[in-house]
Amino acid sequence: MTKTHKKRFLINLACIATAGLIPVMASAQLAVDPHIAEVGPESDVPVAIQNARWHMNDADINVLTFRSMETLFTTRTVARSGNVSTLPREDSALDFNYQFEGRTYKPEEFLDRTYTNAMLVMKNGKIVYENYLNNSKADTHFMGWSMTKSLTSLLVGIAVEEGRIRSLDDDITDYLPELKSGAYKGVTIRQVLQMRSGVDYEESYDFDSPGIAARNHIQALVKNVVRFVDAARDIERAHPPGKVFQYKTIDTAVLGLLVERVSDGGTLASYMANRLWEPLGAESDGFFIMDGEPGVGREFSGAGFNATLRDYARIGELMLNEGEINGRRIVSRDWVRESVKPAGPEEGPMDYGYQWWTVSKTPAYSAIGLQGQFIFVDPSTDTVIVKLSYFPPEDKDEAAMRETFSFFEAASKWEPGKGRG
Repeated sequence: MTKTHKKRFLINLACIATAGLIPVMASAQLAVDPHIAEVGPESDVPVAIQNARWHMNDADINVLTFRSMETLFTTRTVARSGNVSTLPREDSALDFNYQFEGRTYKPEEFLDRTYTNAMLVMKNGKIVYENYLNNSKADTHFMGWSMTKSLTSLLVGIAVEEGRIRSLDDDITDYLPELKSGAYKGVTIRQVLQMRSGVDYEESYDFDSPGIAARNHIQALVKNVVRFVDAARDIERAHPPGKVFQYKTIDTAVLGLLVERVSDGGTLASYMANRLWEPLGAESDGFFIMDGEPGVGREFSGAGFNATLRDYARIGELMLNEGEINGRRIVSRDWVRESVKPAGPEEGPMDYGYQWWTVSKTPAYSAIGLQGQFIFVDPSTDTVIVKLSYFPPEDKDEAAMRETFSFFEAASKWEPGKGRG
């Protein structure tokens, strides 16, 4: 830059500063979003990271944030070890059609119509389709969101079989006495598994008028100033235990604390690594996002697990084979069967078991995570489908969700190589 150009640049910069634009730009970088600032104490988490966490679900960036959570959060590894379990392949074109809202579509259209980052289909124990989109690849780690609940349920089942948990009908506060002063007193482990604890925790995220769930999200996950599960200590009661199904992440956070408590001084991640991830033959480490720094934070057991597409598929195969994979039993057949048994009357399109969604009037079931994460299993056709997505949060009529299950139904019935139906 010549002296003349440099002088002109400095004069222009001074004019901009005089006009008040630079202070506005600087304050935009330094100020935490007002929704965050108004809830709870100040946080030591860098302001830019708090703001990034606040926006991580937004439709214009979730295609990337949902597969880069390690850049936004402290994490705890769920280490793989030993031999990788094989997933045989017999690749096939998706030569079928599916119906949605009176129209016929091809599977190739489905991927972009439903905001897909990666998808894998298994039939009869073999991968028949695997695809990565939007610059994702086989070693990409995808946020499972509430699919994590289904994995936490598996860990509870393993702890039961090891005798660490005596009975699902035990009062959960027998194991977690710090919860005795709140509404979890008198609630059984089974009732928590079925989301029928009755505690007053409405899973609503109206951040303009935040209730208990929205406040917990901000304080525990965005600001890391409290632990997510601590809201269970003095929570109030909304319904008698066991009477009303009400989906709420705090129930799964309590289950995660239960597993941690009975694991002989370990962490949820270490117990999962030793009892599930290594026996599963995972090909890659998984990880949890944490609600605080090491020594303080806990794994977000209700919605914070991250893994690769194929390792999620291994979980699907484990469930399809009723607790076994590659000839190795990890959890009992009875536990899997009870987990995917609907606890309710199946009046709607879906019901709930032990942290697994069941497809009413069918043997199919699914782990489902926020904004389009799925491990779908249909034992009647030996089908496992994993779909990892970036649904827009403003999809109010759940069109992407409904279209996804229309596709799953058609894909489950599909016989590779038989041509389009």
